[in-house]
This record gives sequence, structure tokens and C-alpha cells, in this order.
Amino acid sequence: MNIDEILTRGVAEVIEKDHLEKALRSGKKLRVKLGIDPTSPNIHIGRAVLLWKLRAFQDLGHKAIFIVGDFTGLIGDTSDKDAERPMMSEKEVKSNLKTYFDQAFKILDKQKTETHYNSEWLKKFSFLELAKMANLFGLHEFESREVISRRMKAGKRVSFHELLYPLLQAYDSVAVKADVELGGTDQRFNLLTGRRAQPLYGQKPQDIVMTELLEGLDGRKMSSSWGNVVNISDGPDEMFGRIMSLGDGLIKKYFLLCTQLPVSEIETMEKELPNPRDRKVRLAKEIVSLYHGSKAARGAEINFESKFGRSKGTIVPDYTLKKKPGPYEIVPILVEGGLAKSNSEARRKISEGAVEVEGTKITDESARVKLAKGSLVRLGKRFLRII
Repeated sequence: MNIDEILTRGVAEVIEKDHLEKALRSGKKLRVKLGIDPTSPNIHIGRAVLLWKLRAFQDLGHKAIFIVGDFTGLIGDTSDKDAERPMMSEKEVKSNLKTYFDQAFKILDKQKTETHYNSEWLKKFSFLELAKMANLFGLHEFESREVISRRMKAGKRVSFHELLYPLLQAYDSVAVKADVELGGTDQRFNLLTGRRAQPLYGQKPQDIVMTELLEGLDGRKMSSSWGNVVNISDGPDEMFGRIMSLGDGLIKKYFLLCTQLPVSEIETMEKELPNPRDRKVRLAKEIVSLYHGSKAARGAEINFESKFGRSKGTIVPDYTLKKKPGPYEIVPILVEGGLAKSNSEARRKISEGAVEVEGTKITDESARVKLAKGSLVRLGKRFLRII
């Protein structure tokens, strides 16, 4: 990826673009920072957008600095939340972060990456330091943030610890002497806070590259708490199948943000592959190849086609089984999973022979079926994947 593409592909905003572009073209080796809080055990491909951007800087010879926010993860960032994020326990954070570096090194060059837990410096952070940084900001600046403003107008609680989070993230930039920080558009306030704080410590303000946010499989922002994710640790078959359940309107965006295909090739994709299903197959193969290799991607494609065939069948969003022992009544599964609109429609489709579970036709509307993670339920040309 060249300099122009680093500053444009999947990028929503750059601060200060002219300054950063000049620095990149000067040959200066920059310290480029990305921090991720371990709010769940897995890194999903929405977060991987930033890891790939960090890798692009790394490939140009710049120093990639990857920070796992084991301390900030305790506090919790509510930048993109319509409600207060509960503080996590140290036990939860430690459990979540066990494989974070291993997952990140699916993308980053381990030998050329500087890594940190931010507890290295934040556990030693004094109240005096916090007060000095807090003095840079007024309460009105915090209140003006869109999500916070909306919550306050609605009379929802805004915790004091939410004011502290941007200051702690900002100190990460101070601690590693960042020249550039990467983040999503939902992180704008936090990123700018780092830029404001650095001069207090005799550092030049960091430039900022903000990437577009990636929608999840259900069209909402990709979030582990909503389960609408594709994790970079998912197996090839699971990853392939989940990408195939993506809405047609997001295919191009996923190509741009989640693959390394040239932009010129992505722009002509729709003309070359007019059938959205064919584009999704290509997308799924590209994404699986990034994390598991081309051989595994081809195998996942073959496995998928053996279950679904070359029909124009579609997969509806995944269905999570309720925590109870099986077997399960088939009618509620069809309705709750979105394959049928009502119990009566589900029964009628069963009597018509349109329902299968793992390739076995179901003819009894009172049937109970065995289901497990990865099981496929079919109604006509629509499929439901059990997770």
C-alpha cells in the first residue's frame, strides 16, 4: 500500500493531512500507535481494519506500536455507546486479553512491532498528573460529544469515570511518544485529547488517521456484544459461512476495508461479477485467505457449496441457541430464527416438505431436532446457521 492509499483507503478523516503526508514523503521514520481494549476475547474484522492500516505503515518502514489496554479496559470507553459501559473486573480483562497479541500478529509483523500493556504506565499515573491533564479541558467540551449530549438530554446517567477515559487514552500517546495515532471515527474525541495532551509533556501533537466504521452482519456497527461479528480467530468454514450471510449492500465496503485487493479491481467487481452471491463468494475467499491461507479458503468454499449448492439461496443472520438441553422444537426455531414469519407459516412449510435440518427433511410439525453450533436449518432457499 503506497502513501496515497494509506491516507485514503477506508479513511474518513486525517488530522493534519498535509503535515502527515509531508512527513511520510520525507522518509522520516514515524512512531504509529494503535490501542485496543480487550472488551471481549476475540478481535473481529472490524477492529482488524485498523490493524491492517497499522501494518501498511509498518510495511513502509515506520514503527508500529500496538497497545493492549488492560488498564483502560477496566474503565471502559463509551464513545460509541448510548448507555454507560459497566466497568470490567481485572479477572474479566485478563481472561479476554490472553491471546490478543497472538491474534494481532496474524496481521502485524511480530519482529517489527513494539508492544505494550498500558498498565505499564497507567498503574503509576498519579492524581496530580491526571489533574494537570484535566485542566486542559472544560466540561462543555465533554458534554458536546454527540453520544454524551444525547444521553444527557434524555436524562440518562453519565458516569464521572467516562470523563476520565479520554485522558487515560491520551496519556498512552505521551508514554510511547506517538507521531501518529490510528482509530475509528467513534474515537475522534479521544484521539484529539491525545493530540492536546502531548504538548503539555514537551511533545509535538500527533497526527491522526481515522478509518470508517465497519457494519456487522446485521447492518448495525460490528460489536462483539451484539454477536454480529466475524472474528479473525474463527475457523475457515465458520468465517466463510458468516461472510456469505452478509447483506448485499455491504459487499463493496467489506472488499475495501477487509481485504487487500487493489481498489481498481474492487471498482470493477460489480461489472465482472453481476450476481451478488458470486461477489460474496469472492469476498469470503479473500478474507479467509488473509487469516488461513488460500488452500483453506478453497476448502471452505467447497464445504460451503456442498451444503448450499450453487442455488441463489441466502443465509439469514445467525441464531443463538437458548441455554437449555436439546432436542429443540423445530417450529419456534424457524420463527425465532427469521425463516418463517409465524408458527402457522412454519407448520405449513414443514407439511410442504420445505424444511431440512442438516440435509434431513422434517415432515412432522411437532418434531424436536438435535442442533449444535454450526448446524444448518433450511426453509426453501433460505438457511439459518446455529451458533
